[in-house]
Amino acid sequence: MRLKLGDIADPFDVIEASTPFPLEPFRNIAEVREASGSEDQMIDQLRGVEICVAHHAPLTEKVLKASPDLRLFVVCRGGPVNVNVPAATRCGVTIAYTPARNAAATAEHTIAMMLSALRGIPAADAGIRRGEWKGDYTWETAGFELETATVGLIGYGAIGRIVGRILRAFGAKVLVYDPFAKLDADDDVEGVELTQLLRRSNVVSLHARETKESRGILGAREIAQMPKGSVVVNCARGSLVDYDALADALRSRHLFAAAADVFAEEPLPADSPLLKLENFVMTPHLAGGTRQAAEKAATIAAEEVRRFLAGEELRYCANPEVRELERTV
Repeated sequence: MRLKLGDIADPFDVIEASTPFPLEPFRNIAEVREASGSEDQMIDQLRGVEICVAHHAPLTEKVLKASPDLRLFVVCRGGPVNVNVPAATRCGVTIAYTPARNAAATAEHTIAMMLSALRGIPAADAGIRRGEWKGDYTWETAGFELETATVGLIGYGAIGRIVGRILRAFGAKVLVYDPFAKLDADDDVEGVELTQLLRRSNVVSLHARETKESRGILGAREIAQMPKGSVVVNCARGSLVDYDALADALRSRHLFAAAADVFAEEPLPADSPLLKLENFVMTPHLAGGTRQAAEKAATIAAEEVRRFLAGEELRYCANPEVRELERTV
């Protein structure tokens, strides 16, 4: 959607445009990630436009240089990954986003994936559909309960905190590794170093943002430190996990099971070894996809546009220095 500014009291000139997402997976476009559409489409749509509210549309340096009228770009996502923020800053374009809009959705999906992996629900369902009735189980094949489990959370932001709260309701003990999170008694979790978390956790769930430090945070060495028969869940970012190492650990049964909504390459290649593992549960990057998440994003984005037009400070701005510069000019 794009908006043309006029008098605040006047109706907006609203023009809508679409990208192939979600019918086609998002991808990297030029220097930005997880985007949909094309630079040429954006350049065409942004002619004469001052405000743009988008989801996965790419805002690259090329698009910015071809869109001199653009002043505000709002990304309806938890972070502006499909935006070249430094280039936007140089071009004087304010970037806003909608953090935590899908926190509850992703947290609930994480718990669903965790339970599915622990109890082998997808494999059991598939077996029944094939005409099998594998109601028998052994000590080795039976899953375990969250009530007596220790669950380690790598990352304790908006999503991790909701996951922790749900896990405590199950009765699980929750460990947290997050160098940036401030914990207090009300959190009712134990902050630990990564090595300690890996060695003590029956389940490890990832909730960290993708940074240079977090990429590959769960690799072969880290998985080897986890107790035999433990479980890994990743509904954060595909780059956080070495999936080749994960597949090896699942095949050897060092890990009891694993579940993931995100992958280093999406969609998964047809020859991915993960597709052949019955103890691996997967969904196609849809953890945050609920009706409520869309409503929250739209509400936050609308409020940011209102604040921008009223000259107020934005609540969720990726480059506040642009606004500061505007005030001094």
